[in-house]
Amino acid sequence: MPRWGLVVEQNLGYGRQGRMWSVGVMDHVEGTREEALAALRIRAERFEPVHPANPKRRMLYREADGFLLVVDGVWQPFHCRFTVAEQLYDSDAPEPVAAQPPVPVTAPEDPDGPARGTKAASPAPEPDPGPPPAWDAEVPEVPSWLGRDDLA
Repeated sequence: MPRWGLVVEQNLGYGRQGRMWSVGVMDHVEGTREEALAALRIRAERFEPVHPANPKRRMLYREADGFLLVVDGVWQPFHCRFTVAEQLYDSDAPEPVAAQPPVPVTAPEDPDGPARGTKAASPAPEPDPGPPPAWDAEVPEVPSWLGRDDLA
């Protein structure tokens, strides 16, 4: 199945010199192009663009590869373009692992271990690593310079 990127392009920044056109991938959809367009339409209808801050009117138009959202602001209109694009390559995608049959693990018999016919204790399962650390996990709550007298 092809993988489709749901792409949004919108204006960021303020003023004539500070405004720039920005692109971002909102999500990916695996399936047909029609399924990706249906998912993109839902995203486009609910999308809240950066500009304008106080929209007066929203108009959504269908194009060949996506949608065009025109938002009237207080002083001028802004627009966002939504596109469906088939993903052909991703340099950061994990390499596929070839399926290999599991290798049976045989433990050597321990002469002092349990006698034949009795069960040996199985190793304890690995504990759950838990959730990933927060974005500020490495930042101390109290900075090292706080309370130092030599920084005056």
